[in-house]
Amino acid sequence: MSIFILGLLLFLGIHSISIVNDSWRDVMVSKIGEWPWKGLYSLVSILGFVFIIWGYGSIRYNTGFFYTPPVWLQYFSLLLLLPVFPLLIAAYLPGRIKTATRHPMLLATQLWAAAHLCSNGSIVNVILFSSVLVWAIMDRISMSHRPQRSIPGAPYSSFNDIIACVIGLGLYLAFIFWLHELLIGVPLY
Repeated sequence: MSIFILGLLLFLGIHSISIVNDSWRDVMVSKIGEWPWKGLYSLVSILGFVFIIWGYGSIRYNTGFFYTPPVWLQYFSLLLLLPVFPLLIAAYLPGRIKTATRHPMLLATQLWAAAHLCSNGSIVNVILFSSVLVWAIMDRISMSHRPQRSIPGAPYSSFNDIIACVIGLGLYLAFIFWLHELLIGVPLY
C-alpha cells in the first residue's frame, strides 16, 4: 500500500503545485527555465504514475471493501464514461465543446473518477478514484482564480467538435469491448 500511496502523493502532488502556489511554479520556471521545469515535472509525474500502477497491481485483490455497489450502478458508470474521451480530445481540438466546458480535460477526469467510484467499492479503488476526483475538483475551482496557460493544440474550429466526438466515441467503444480488459485486466461486459 505504501508504494501506491507514494505514487498518488507524487503524481497528484506535482499536479497540485499550481493549485496551492502558482507563483512558486512561475519562480521555478524563471530560475531553471521552461524546458527543465517541464522535464522535472514530467519525471516526477511518470515516477508517480509508475508507483501508482505498481502499487495498485500489488494490492488490488488484497484489500477489503468500503461498499458493494448495486449492479445498476455499473450501467450508470458506463453512461458517465460516455463523454470522457470526447472531452479529453476536445482539450486539444478547441471548438464549442471546449468553450462550453472551459476545462474539458478536468471535466473528463471528474466524470472518469466518479464513474469508477460508482462501480468499485474496494478500499484501493476508493482511495484512487476519490483522490483523483478531489484533485480534479480542486484544480477546476482554482482555475477560476488564476491566469490560464495555453494548451498547445489545433486552432479553434467547430469541425474540431465532430473530430473529438468521432475519435472519442471510437476510443470509448474500444475501451468497453477490448482495451479495458487488455490494459487493466477487467472486462466491462
